[in-house]
Amino acid sequence: MTQNFALIDCNNFYVSCERVFDPSLEGRPVVVLSNNDGCCVARSNEVKALGVKMGAPWFQLQELAERHGIIARSSNYTLYADMSNRVMGILAGFSPRQEIYSIDECFLDLTGFTQVDLTGYGQTIRAKISRWVGLPVCVGIGPTKTLAKLANHVAKKRPQYDGVFDYGSLATSEQSALLESIDVSEVWGVGGRIAARLNRRGITHVLALREADPKILRREFGVTLERTLRELRGESCLALEEVNPPKQQIMCSRSFGKLVLRVEELREAVITYTARAAEKLRLQQSVAGAIHVFLNTNRFKTDEPQYQAGLTVPLLSPTSDTLALVKAALFGLEQLYRPGYRYQKAGIMLLELDSARSRQLQLFDEPEIEAVERRKRLMQTLDAVNQRMGKYTLRLAGEGLQQRWKLKADYKSPCYTTRWDELPVVSA
Repeated sequence: MTQNFALIDCNNFYVSCERVFDPSLEGRPVVVLSNNDGCCVARSNEVKALGVKMGAPWFQLQELAERHGIIARSSNYTLYADMSNRVMGILAGFSPRQEIYSIDECFLDLTGFTQVDLTGYGQTIRAKISRWVGLPVCVGIGPTKTLAKLANHVAKKRPQYDGVFDYGSLATSEQSALLESIDVSEVWGVGGRIAARLNRRGITHVLALREADPKILRREFGVTLERTLRELRGESCLALEEVNPPKQQIMCSRSFGKLVLRVEELREAVITYTARAAEKLRLQQSVAGAIHVFLNTNRFKTDEPQYQAGLTVPLLSPTSDTLALVKAALFGLEQLYRPGYRYQKAGIMLLELDSARSRQLQLFDEPEIEAVERRKRLMQTLDAVNQRMGKYTLRLAGEGLQQRWKLKADYKSPCYTTRWDELPVVSA
């Protein structure tokens, strides 16, 4: 049976989401900024053409932005996540097997689609997502996941393919010519360091990597790169992962919108981060056996006193209970806090994660079984209300109301799809 994978990737995803609800941004240079409006994490094609690199600090681009009219938007992850869910839901209808690889990418298994024109099928996918969600996507199709990823790169970078490229549609000689024209750094999993090492061995393009000796690659670079080589040769080594494995750690951390001196504000931040992490923990049906808390000052302010510290607090019993986790996190914070410093960042990490289903209460577990069940029902109610009524509808009082320390987001767009009070208003 002919095996084929499709890799669907949303183009300039964050910027494209902003453009769906603000058509005035079409054709104009747009960047989306990271937390605290720090760096560029998404760039429109117009911005890329100006030479702006991924991760460029926004404050360094002010003159360029003024000269070329670059428009900045703060990250709106609520909007992006909802748009991603809509796209992935549509794509699920095009194949019985789907792997959501990232917020803006997914693989579809097209194995057995022998009577289907795969290029035409890809165009149907593009048209439906454009019509139903308003986002531009490119589709790459290949007999392995690595070749599908590479085909997506071709679909995106070479206009003659109109956003869809089927690697298998080329003759063998044409495939070789294509691979020879692509830099080896464009291969999935080949980062800058590995590419530099490959270049020193004379492997500068994808064809040279495909034709390399797998035994030598395995010895010098490890089994992962050997697997990549075999995938480039059409041997499928990477199976579709239809269910994402549970995370082994869950971290929640943010830089503050302003430097923080008071321990009361640090408490608000740590409680907020712990509550968010606990919600994610319950979502994947896990419990945590320990929590790590950390504090940092701004290491770039060399004229100020510096302090970085962290502490891991073991839990008496593995739990996903927000209140129990907050209690442990605050204990850690009290041990770490030192007055007189201006803190830039705090965060927590949930450790020693295990399945909640496999966790059995022991005879001498504390607290008592009845209390555990009562608290479990409380957490279920908390999650149900927030899921139905919107995030943060119910939250702990200790998270604070004003949160003066919270992230800067001076250019943030509304949450058009998830908040009634931020829906666009159209008047005749």
